[in-house]
Amino acid sequence: MRTLFFVLTALAVIGLAFWAYHENYNTQQAIAETEQVQRDISQARQRLGVLKTEWAYLNRPNRLRELAEINFERLGLLPLTPEQFGHIDQVAYPSNALLPITDPVDVSGMDNGQEAGQ
Repeated sequence: MRTLFFVLTALAVIGLAFWAYHENYNTQQAIAETEQVQRDISQARQRLGVLKTEWAYLNRPNRLRELAEINFERLGLLPLTPEQFGHIDQVAYPSNALLPITDPVDVSGMDNGQEAGQ
C-alpha cells in the first residue's frame, strides 16, 4: 500500500511539473505577443503623428491661399468673408409631418409566435 502511495505521489509530481512547464511556455508566448502588439501600437501612433504633422503642413493658410490664386481660372475659389454666413433665424427647418401608411397590414388575427411574412 505504501509503495502504491509513493508511485501515485511521484506520478502526481511529474504531472504537475509537466503542467507547470507547459504553462510557463504558454505564458512566455502570451507575453511575447503582448509586447509585439504594444510595439505595433507604438509604431501606429508614430505614423499617426507624422501624418497629422504633414496634414497641418499641407493645410497652411498661406499655402492654400497661394493654391487658390494659382488655380483661380479653373476653380474660381474666393476667400470666405463674414458676410457669406447667415444667422440661425434664417435657417428653414422642415416640418414634422408624419409619414402616411400606404400599405397597412392587419395583424389582429395572428398568433404571438407567427411572423408577418408567414
